[in-house]
Amino acid sequence: MRTVNVSTRSKTLNELLKKARRTGLILRAADGNRFVLAPIEQWEGFDVGAGDDFAHEVDRTGRNRKLLKRLAQRRTNGKRIPLARVKEELGFH
Repeated sequence: MRTVNVSTRSKTLNELLKKARRTGLILRAADGNRFVLAPIEQWEGFDVGAGDDFAHEVDRTGRNRKLLKRLAQRRTNGKRIPLARVKEELGFH
């Protein structure tokens, strides 16, 4: 993934960024493809390795205490969105 700088002259895109700061957005292109636009200032990534053995990676992920702690925090804190609403927003009726 790469970073693209948005010019202050890009009014439409800056309006979308302003809206995304508040709630996050799903953008639907004319061809039907969907994209997520959301702030990532609190985003965290977790390295689970680069091996080809899926079972080994599952085992390592399950022992990643930092990841499990973060998942537990996300499960208990924060706003929940009903699955029906997510499906509706994504166009899955």
